[in-house]
Amino acid sequence: MNEAKTVAIIGAGPVGLAAAAHVLERGLAPIVLEGGDQIGHAMRQWGHVQLFSPWEYNIDKAAMRLLAATGWNSPAPDQYPTGAEMVERYLEPLAKNTPLKEHIRTSSRVTGISRVGFDKLKTKGRETAPFEIRYQNGLGPKVVKADAVIDTSGTWHSPNPAGANGLPAIGETQAASRIAYGMPEVLGKDRARYAGRTVAVLGAGHSAIGTLTDLAKLALDAPETQAIWLLRGNDPAKAFGGGANDKLVARGELGAAFAALVTAGRIKVESEFRVSHTLADGPRLVVAAGSACCGRNVVVDELIVATGFRPDLDFVRELRIRLDPAIECPVALAPLIDPNEHSCGTVRPHGARELAQDEPGFYFAGMKSYGRAPTFLMLTGYEQVRSIAADIAGDRAAAERVELVLPETGVCSRASASDASNCCGGPALADVDACCVADERAKQQGKTGCGCAS
Repeated sequence: MNEAKTVAIIGAGPVGLAAAAHVLERGLAPIVLEGGDQIGHAMRQWGHVQLFSPWEYNIDKAAMRLLAATGWNSPAPDQYPTGAEMVERYLEPLAKNTPLKEHIRTSSRVTGISRVGFDKLKTKGRETAPFEIRYQNGLGPKVVKADAVIDTSGTWHSPNPAGANGLPAIGETQAASRIAYGMPEVLGKDRARYAGRTVAVLGAGHSAIGTLTDLAKLALDAPETQAIWLLRGNDPAKAFGGGANDKLVARGELGAAFAALVTAGRIKVESEFRVSHTLADGPRLVVAAGSACCGRNVVVDELIVATGFRPDLDFVRELRIRLDPAIECPVALAPLIDPNEHSCGTVRPHGARELAQDEPGFYFAGMKSYGRAPTFLMLTGYEQVRSIAADIAGDRAAAERVELVLPETGVCSRASASDASNCCGGPALADVDACCVADERAKQQGKTGCGCAS
């Protein structure tokens, strides 16, 4: 790919625009294809949500260099933006006031990618053929060719279903009008939908506890609002996080506040609740675990499913892609982020080497590169695309070099807030079998580790 000139970037979110900035800085020509009618389309859907990381961890360096040339007034580095503030104060100036504006095509939804003249089966000469990217806009189907492709389309529009087995619960599709996914704006534009209602929230991550916290706030103004937490596991404390030990302060504060709400009984908890059925019963919705007739069930007005996301791989099926069979991420990345093995909230920085595919010149980056794993940090995505842009430009040394030091999380995600002994520092530097620095050092000394995974 040393002679690559044109790089197609799918998605104009933070990582996609960062990729475009790095590609442009390398003297290559980016073409950014955004499916939404505006840049940052997915981020706008959760614009009411405050990020856990402050501005200093949310701005890409190449993007900052482009913005600096325009006289951009950077936000205070220690302040915590919402999604909407990220779009307004960072992404829009980057897309509209820098040279990137000539390279972005909105309302351009990618529908398929292949090689010009080559289907998936054909090999000889394949690596020298340009990519053919097909996309839809208001004028009908379009085609663009590129020497390399970076897929930063994310996973926001592919939420996981309610069913505990990874399939939609029986009746979930039919009950779609009473089910929302992700993080509805409970205290804003969606207030009328939830005020005074009984609302179940399924999930154990930050999206779930953030939504439950908002429902508890809503109940102060609309007292008949009742929040029910549907938890697949048996230990609610695992969702509380590390409290004051978490170096991402906003994340620690959210967990501590949520724990207090649960303790006070303002949120009803249904643990070991593995949803199997949803059934409309007149104006209400029966959410069942086990079976619709004989298992446990709760009767609610609304269900919010906050069980994470999965990548949409349909438009890359004509490419030669290898993914981990469980996480659906690049195979070399899987050991670093597997939530079954790693309990810390960050992984060591990585780049083109871990993200490269059998299809030369094609890369996943950003949230989509993590497949179904929930541990992605924006700063990690910026390092990914810096390395990928260097790799496409033929600068192997820069592609291999690590130019990112992640903030220490200070706590492992499986540790309860009351067990400070499980805190073990920042991400492992090299040993992919270790979840953090202290664990890595202990294992190098022949010990079993620092206890993070216990």
